[in-house]
Amino acid sequence: MDDFLNEEVESVLHIAREVSVYKIPPLKANEGHRAGEWGDLAAPLWKGRMRIIEKSSGVTIHFEDATTGELFAKTEYDPGRPSVEAVLDSSRYFVVRVEDAGKKAYIGMGFAERTDSFDFNVALQDYTKRWKTAQNPSTPEDSESTPSPHVPAGPKKDYSLKEGQTFSINIPGRKKATENAPTTGITDLLDSSSSSTSSSGATGGAIPLLPPPPSGGGRRK
Repeated sequence: MDDFLNEEVESVLHIAREVSVYKIPPLKANEGHRAGEWGDLAAPLWKGRMRIIEKSSGVTIHFEDATTGELFAKTEYDPGRPSVEAVLDSSRYFVVRVEDAGKKAYIGMGFAERTDSFDFNVALQDYTKRWKTAQNPSTPEDSESTPSPHVPAGPKKDYSLKEGQTFSINIPGRKKATENAPTTGITDLLDSSSSSTSSSGATGGAIPLLPPPPSGGGRRK
């Protein structure tokens, strides 16, 4: 029971049902890898499945037999020192650095479909983002001290009306007040609008009511 509780939990980030492994030539100076230089891509060195496994210690990429699960090769994936590199001439092929007992080698890896290589890339990118967040965690104090980009900088201004202050509103279509007319406050404006509504029939700017139509029994002339 104690051994079960102490066993480290692992999660599978991605499974590729079919990948091909190739023996690749040494990298030329100042140039990247090209899958076209690996020979006959239809005749790989090995073919099987690939799994990306995450534990508390990190992530490893396993190349396994699709039937028996026997391990062919594996490599640790460190975002600070990535062990996977894309080739220059294809989106389906990659170069993977594998290490075993202190020995290091480079192998070519290829996917049958571009969607498989896309999912492989997404799985590594998602883990890399989480890894970077864990390396530089943000604290609540940092978020509170950082001003919002939507709030203008500088001291806050008080736009509220003080006691006794008023402001005027010019409404298009109405006659302008004379220069000697007193300034209308917001309270006066609301009062005048309600009174003008009740007496709209006596004002020149109101629309007169039309008489009702004649009854249907008469003939139109």
